[in-house]
Amino acid sequence: MPASSRGRCYLRVVKTPSATTLKRGNRLLMADAAWRLGFRNVGLGLWGKGPGHWLAGRRLGVSLANPLGGADIRPLWEANRWTVLPPAPEAFCRGWMAENPPFQGPNWLCGQEAALRVLHLAPLLPPELPAWAREVVAAHARRIAANPAYALAQDNNHPISEAAGLLACRLLLGGDARRASRALDRSVARLVGPDGGFAQPSPAYHRLMLDVLTAVEALRRQRGGPPAAPVTLERAAAAARVLAQLACPETGALPRIGHQDGSAFDGQPEDARGSLGRAAALFGAPSTNAEWQSAGYRGWASGQARAVMRQGPLRFRPGHADLLHLDLWDGPLNLLRDGGTGAYNPAPADAWWLDYFPSTAAHNTVEFDGHDQMPRVSRFLHARWARGGEGWVRDYAGNLHRRAVAARGREWRVRDELEGPFASAALRWRLAPGEWRLVGQGVESSLGRIAVTADAPVSVTLEAGWESLAYGQVSPCPVLVARGRAGWVETLVTLP
Repeated sequence: MPASSRGRCYLRVVKTPSATTLKRGNRLLMADAAWRLGFRNVGLGLWGKGPGHWLAGRRLGVSLANPLGGADIRPLWEANRWTVLPPAPEAFCRGWMAENPPFQGPNWLCGQEAALRVLHLAPLLPPELPAWAREVVAAHARRIAANPAYALAQDNNHPISEAAGLLACRLLLGGDARRASRALDRSVARLVGPDGGFAQPSPAYHRLMLDVLTAVEALRRQRGGPPAAPVTLERAAAAARVLAQLACPETGALPRIGHQDGSAFDGQPEDARGSLGRAAALFGAPSTNAEWQSAGYRGWASGQARAVMRQGPLRFRPGHADLLHLDLWDGPLNLLRDGGTGAYNPAPADAWWLDYFPSTAAHNTVEFDGHDQMPRVSRFLHARWARGGEGWVRDYAGNLHRRAVAARGREWRVRDELEGPFASAALRWRLAPGEWRLVGQGVESSLGRIAVTADAPVSVTLEAGWESLAYGQVSPCPVLVARGRAGWVETLVTLP
């Protein structure tokens, strides 16, 4: 198809593959994705969505079908997590259970949702549970325990939330809670690294994971439950340190890296300071450093400005093709920013969100030849994972991108080095809304000045992009794009 750039015209001839070739390619990509997930996760996932799902329905005496069909269920779940309960919750809980009979309807489809409700209810219950409370907690315990394989297969917040919820139920109902405690310890040891990095590289879900650990640890101590394993406490404290590095000190806002759907244990998705305060009371006050690193991230700070870079290696399945994405904050202003998530199941007219927001082009990194760092094969699954490490990524086509970040006062310099068989590369900087204007090989506004240099000619344009500041909401944003066949590109950001 024809494309123009500064008066020149290029023509690319594309041979359209046959339907048979496309199907074969899709099957190969799915096989590759399964191989990268590993036998454990594939086996657990197939069991959890197949026989395990059927057996869960048998155990609960219902058919666990989604009555909403193709509609987006996440907003409904968020509204039914019992985030804000009255001090005397009996009337509320009785009413909710009457409207949502146990194991029937969409609010019982997910074990994690049941776990979050119990964790919110638990602090309001007396030492000896009244009959109504025992009935509510017992129903939730049955739902959480019905299909553990599905949660374990996810390798994200689900296994930690469900293990914590089941432990909370055991502590509330009485009896031996040691098995549930050990299950939580195992999930934390697998999914939270010694440096505090979480298997799910999303600041929002990192925060939810930490809030869940904080809530169940407070309940464990209140109810005299079995102590957490030392590794669980150590990694919770390390996770709190990572969250402190990610959060804006002034506002508590977090970068929108990875999946960002507004999930927040305390119902305050825009402010993580409450989470940090609750964690500090149990695991110790976290410290912050001018330079830091954990699994999935690397960060810098200079004065009131700070930067966070998403990096590999990928040990768990990635949500977005976003390696080496860089967020830059000037105090509370998110100057260079992530595109966000959009929605997991948008309306048909907004179906393009599913391809756009997880893409490499929706992040502040380099895109080679118009393709993602790794092909996406389903809503939450990628194949041919990009290889990466500290400051580098190699995409599935063999193109190498190295990134170095340095700060000196109010100047931030980003150097990108590019190698590989690519014909053209696009470096994008997604900007905070403002009166940006092109000035030479860059842009400027009252928010700052950005200049791009390279070892070969590059075209610099200011284009329209999209960002999702909240789940289900999309708005336009300016994007600075530098395109060309350069060996290195340097970006100098000067803050006012």
